[in-house]
Amino acid sequence: MRAVYRVLAMLIAIGVVIQAAAIAYALFDILHKTDDGQVFTKDSDNAGIAVHQVVGEMIVPLICLLLLIVSFFAGIPGGVKWAAITFGVMVLQIVLAYAGFPVPILGTLHAINAFALAAVASLAMRQARVAGTPQASTPVAA
Repeated sequence: MRAVYRVLAMLIAIGVVIQAAAIAYALFDILHKTDDGQVFTKDSDNAGIAVHQVVGEMIVPLICLLLLIVSFFAGIPGGVKWAAITFGVMVLQIVLAYAGFPVPILGTLHAINAFALAAVASLAMRQARVAGTPQASTPVAA
């Protein structure tokens, strides 16, 4: 279960990187198309935005929920705490995303919080790795 915990935490951090890449692609794609004279509206198709939404609204939250569930069975000291923090930061991430539509400046907090989500997921992954390593034996005096 420790390995599952570690992999789930790693997938959350990777999910944040995928989302950052997707939203960067979306912006550059929009800029490229509008430079060519195309008009971009809320009804326009953009693969980057679609990937960002699917990963952010479905995949990462599901993995965070799985991490929290697995944390109760993994036997990792502090594992439940880090999984709960990760889950909480993910919930905040979604709240900030929806708050960013009517108040666009909150989109900057959404971006900053993404780094926090990757960080706490990485700390959870590290906690699982540290818990899984055997303790170094102390030399016995002869």
